[in-house]
Amino acid sequence: MTLSPNVVWQPTGVDRESRELQLGMRGATVWFTGLPSSGKSTLAAAVEERLIGAGVAAYVLDGDNLRHGLNGDLGFDCDARAENVRRTAEVARLFADAGVVALVSLVSPYVADRALARRLHEQDDLAFVEVYVNAPVAVCEQRDPKGLYARARRGEIVGFTGVDDPYEAPLQPDVEIKGAPLPASVEAVLTELSERGVLA
Repeated sequence: MTLSPNVVWQPTGVDRESRELQLGMRGATVWFTGLPSSGKSTLAAAVEERLIGAGVAAYVLDGDNLRHGLNGDLGFDCDARAENVRRTAEVARLFADAGVVALVSLVSPYVADRALARRLHEQDDLAFVEVYVNAPVAVCEQRDPKGLYARARRGEIVGFTGVDDPYEAPLQPDVEIKGAPLPASVEAVLTELSERGVLA
């Protein structure tokens, strides 16, 4: 990563400890990764609903939504995917620092890019939870709510993860969701956040 020249981090009058004390909560990033149509966005939205209902500030950073603005100038080659993850991770880090639970739903197919996202948080002592939504390609392709797998099979989309571009599964995710019903999946994520001290 290249830093902009001639810039210095501008501190504010409120440090993280004071912010957490006043807000009564800690920020964190929950990073949902998995194949397209694996259920990442559905799970992230359900976790957000539970957190907000419990009075915990949370916000979903969905990959498709971010490509409508922040990441709208990026393609889908390896370099663009890496930059997509980097930008998203930086935004999530700021959310977490502000005391919000950032819920990132992003295919993020490569191990190295997800490792970078984790490092950005850990170097600032921010909780980072990787959630692997482990659904087989056949299941994802059967769901295919946006019709993307079908288009990729017809050659209309090139470099589509799970068809002609690889997905590098996490070797040691913090949480792995594999065929569990949605309520149980939500509970697994919330349990991990509780064990990290993010939730009371």
